[in-house]
Amino acid sequence: MSTSTMDPALLAVLANRFDAIVREMTNTLLRTGRSTVMSVARDFSCAIVTADDQLLSSAEALPVHVFGTHLQTAAMRRMHPGFTEGDAYLDNDPYIGNTHHADHTILVPVFIDGVHVFTAAAKAHQADTGNSIPSTYHPLAKDIYEEGALCFSMTQIQRDYTDIEDVIRMCRRRIRVPDQWYGDYLAMLGAARIAERRLKQAAERYGVDTLREFVGEWLDYSERRMRAAIAKLPAATVEGEGAHDPFGPLTEGVPVKIKVTVDPDEETVEVDLRDNIDCVPAGINQSEACAINNAITGVLNVVGSGVPVNSGTFRRITVQLRENCVVGIPEHPTCCSMATTNLADRIINITQHAFSELGDGYGLAQGGAVTGAGFSVVAGHDPRTGGGYINQLIVGTNGGPATPRTDGWVTYNAPCGAGLVYRDSIELNELKYPVLFDHLRIATDSGGAGRRRGAVSTTVEFGPRHAPMSAAFNIDGHERPARGARGGGDGSLGVAYLIGADGTRTRTDPMAQIELRPGDRLYGEHGGGGGYGPPTEREPERVLHDYLEGYISREAAEDVYGVVFTGDPADDTLAVDEEATRSRRAA
Repeated sequence: MSTSTMDPALLAVLANRFDAIVREMTNTLLRTGRSTVMSVARDFSCAIVTADDQLLSSAEALPVHVFGTHLQTAAMRRMHPGFTEGDAYLDNDPYIGNTHHADHTILVPVFIDGVHVFTAAAKAHQADTGNSIPSTYHPLAKDIYEEGALCFSMTQIQRDYTDIEDVIRMCRRRIRVPDQWYGDYLAMLGAARIAERRLKQAAERYGVDTLREFVGEWLDYSERRMRAAIAKLPAATVEGEGAHDPFGPLTEGVPVKIKVTVDPDEETVEVDLRDNIDCVPAGINQSEACAINNAITGVLNVVGSGVPVNSGTFRRITVQLRENCVVGIPEHPTCCSMATTNLADRIINITQHAFSELGDGYGLAQGGAVTGAGFSVVAGHDPRTGGGYINQLIVGTNGGPATPRTDGWVTYNAPCGAGLVYRDSIELNELKYPVLFDHLRIATDSGGAGRRRGAVSTTVEFGPRHAPMSAAFNIDGHERPARGARGGGDGSLGVAYLIGADGTRTRTDPMAQIELRPGDRLYGEHGGGGGYGPPTEREPERVLHDYLEGYISREAAEDVYGVVFTGDPADDTLAVDEEATRSRRAA
């Protein structure tokens, strides 16, 4: 591998320049998106891809969204070989490189001096894509036809910077709240066009030849960083196993096997997903993009920070897939409605957890992955406006995994989002939609115990304000929680209950679309993250802090962590009884 010939200062300047362009795309989407799932929760990603389909810059994009973007740009070039300046394409086809139908992607080819040099990509999760049910997730759909979503297979949506109205009308006819969709479409398009302008300006300042040189140098530099990170790992082949919980027709769940081979001499990592069952007649099958995304995410979570996220880094990771595999390459008309959640999170968790078999100090625990009540897609009629509404809530959070060095991240959200999806604003949701929240709280003792503690999760309760409302959610982790590593404890399970107006509580199916009448409430518990290392090795002062913060109970402090307190928190005299703690831990 050759070393860089570009001036290091210029390399750093241009790397930050490209990231700044992606961040401006991100700010454009965040400030102009119509739905709260975009404008508040930030469930979208932006990226710049080279003309030869290499991911160059993604800044703070969601891993599940962006690592497969190069598959989409390759499809654009293959399916529209005559594309020109001013074109834009809408793609949400999971069979040619997209994640799932809910993620609409706008791709804009960027021309400089008449030559295609980059492609700007803006991908955003939609509240509705025309599914047969009012949700972008359909766990029980046997195939794409039962799913019902509009599928835009790299469809041209602009020519000469002008909308192709046929496509716009199609979306308006099939999507339940068309004005919301159109507002989000304009936000995505604006983000991609912003990138187009900024990339042209960068070429004017530095010259297109310098930008091309930078691309090669930056990707090579990124590869060297990844090689150095892999070289620090021990040589090994480790296998991880887990399973998606049972639901609907899949009464045994879906087992997942992953084999990871680390070769520090060759400085490569291979993740093999081929030894898994065929696609299932349900919506949880992985698309090819998601299978690649999630395996890479599990690896990058382990190698640590400082490695750029781009195609140069990906050169050192091989993901082995097979066709018609539930975690591989689906064949049309297999349903991939939920490809970005559920099994996606299982792949990430099992991959990063497998590395913990290399020894203490390696790998991670598993993160909470319950797509529960706080992530419901809510829909109904709003008496205030006289129209319909639909939106995905992201108000709950699952606990992040403990690492060998740090506790889990409380606002982690879910493995596939890696903490980059924002928690929704309860207040803005109540203003924009006819929904009323009772509470959102930390769930004490929900994080897996350990030398480093898994993050706690949350509980949430909400219902309709004026008129009936549907809520669709898809819980995985109601039987098999996030696993701890190296002696750490597991995180909490996920569950949802329907609370009637009379106060009766009925546990719901893990994957359900329920109808809530005024006075009803949906209550949900999300999943906590797994712990890392034996709990009795946790510093007593940290245990005291966890208790005072409400992360753990006093019983857990004594019975699980072996830490005894003295004094009273009411008069601020609570402290660790060091002698009693040593005795309890010794016992």
